[in-house]
Amino acid sequence: MNLKEAAFAQARSYDYADTLAAFRSRFALPRDERGAELTYLSGHSLGLMPLAAREVLTQELGHEHGRRPWVPYHENLAAGLAALTGSRAGEVVAMNSLTVNLHLMMASFYRPVGARTKVLIEAGAFSSDRHAVASQIAWHGLDPAAHLIELAPRAGEDTLPEAAIEAGIAAHGPELALVLWPGVQFRTGQSFDLARIVRAARAAGCPVGFDLAHSIGNVPIALHASDADFAVWCSYKYLNGGPGAIGGCFVHERHARAQPRNHHAGGIPGARRSGWWGHVSETRFL
Repeated sequence: MNLKEAAFAQARSYDYADTLAAFRSRFALPRDERGAELTYLSGHSLGLMPLAAREVLTQELGHEHGRRPWVPYHENLAAGLAALTGSRAGEVVAMNSLTVNLHLMMASFYRPVGARTKVLIEAGAFSSDRHAVASQIAWHGLDPAAHLIELAPRAGEDTLPEAAIEAGIAAHGPELALVLWPGVQFRTGQSFDLARIVRAARAAGCPVGFDLAHSIGNVPIALHASDADFAVWCSYKYLNGGPGAIGGCFVHERHARAQPRNHHAGGIPGARRSGWWGHVSETRFL
């Protein structure tokens, strides 16, 4: 057996031993013009449609009635999202898209004041994140070229060790208004220690949020225990939600307790924007 044959044999042995292999038959795998199944390698970008999706979708179309009505859908999904993200049910919600949720979170957590005006992200961040961050900086009347810090690996390296991230946060600490980091870097596949990054941001005195688009449904996450301020994600990658599927976000429960519910002129740091889901359900219409 040559090296290539041995590699294929080893790969097949992993397939046969895979405890999740039975789930393969539940998804709409692509097929060629003869109907033969093709190998699908883009799950990190767009997860395959579950075969049961069409039937399940018809059960979701009722507004207030039906097996799973639309009005309380976010309540129905909270427990699952909490389990996937290591959160408490009251800290997560399914809503909007990833970019919309990132804008909402930054509207609350990116508050440039005094010397603290800059946002630190990873170099080579997913384009939609970078666009959103740059536009948030500009929205505050600041120049993204001067107020967006992009932390890159050393020359000749592809990944950023946590120690290098800690050093970067510490070096820019006094000028940071926010650290925004991925759970998994989409180009390299590097998975990060969220709690360690949170500790570094706390030491620098700034809030920290995470984009979990390539993490949720892919790797273990412990958002509540990590003490992250917020996180956002989509559901069409490893959650196999399909194009246009609803995204989600996390806000640590301490912010619900600590931040005032009223608004103040001038955008005083701490005052938060609120709407339908920012109020107790029993008194929303009052």
